[in-house]
Amino acid sequence: MKNLKKIALGLSLVLTLTGCGNKKEDTNSNSSASNQAKSEDRFADAKEIKIGVCGEKNEVLEDVAKRFEKDTGKKIKIVPFSDYNQPNEALNSGDIDINSFQHKKFLEDYNKSHKTDIVSVGDTLLAPMGIYSDKIKDVKEIKDGDKIAIPNDPTNGARALFLLQSAGLIEVEGKEGDAITLDNIKKNPKKLEIIELDASQTARNLTEVAASVINSGMAVDAGFIPTEDSIYLEDKDDPAKAIYVNIFAARKEDKDSKTLENFVKNYYQTEETKKLIEKETKGSEIPAWK
Repeated sequence: MKNLKKIALGLSLVLTLTGCGNKKEDTNSNSSASNQAKSEDRFADAKEIKIGVCGEKNEVLEDVAKRFEKDTGKKIKIVPFSDYNQPNEALNSGDIDINSFQHKKFLEDYNKSHKTDIVSVGDTLLAPMGIYSDKIKDVKEIKDGDKIAIPNDPTNGARALFLLQSAGLIEVEGKEGDAITLDNIKKNPKKLEIIELDASQTARNLTEVAASVINSGMAVDAGFIPTEDSIYLEDKDDPAKAIYVNIFAARKEDKDSKTLENFVKNYYQTEETKKLIEKETKGSEIPAWK
């Protein structure tokens, strides 16, 4: 009988200890899950978020930043860059946390060529590319042998060639979005001299060429109103232009950040921002989120 009592007591202790062990493991598991969820959003406790942009005129983003800071206490620092190469490099290196300067096609091509994993965390707007001149008022006035400047980066260079085709100046191989170059020009009836420049220089060199293909942001920085001052403008309603919708981009590890999601969806992608974009750009840039 004594032996049976000892066995029963031993079993009771084992069961009790096992039960405690399981309870402790569940607690640790919950704690681990909580820490993991917190680690997914490194901006949760951040006091400042740095956003890289191209150009100096950022009235819309500045307004969004003020609203966000007022409600959350987190400062949005806007960091301007002078060309299209720097913002993604700064994002990769950790010098900034997010950027807003590029469209979907540009990011796709950048990731392929640089073997990076930058991701979109929200759409912003569609900014039509245009042809500008300080010498003529219509593309029909472009003469034989005239010089035309286009951006020299592969994505916007190809986009510019398709725009020149749309304007009736050249014919190219391929379809919108293809990685075409000057070598893909099939017909150039006016024997135009197409000069490739850094995108930031396309507006600054207007005095040296008959016309220049300029990205909307660069045109606005140069003092142009795209809908009024361009001699030819992309068709904003063309479905093929959807690949040129601009975005907020972040590192892959930050794609699920609730802080960034809050900033993009609840502060940028709003009716208030939409009205401000239309006011500041005089309808030249079109809000593109759904």
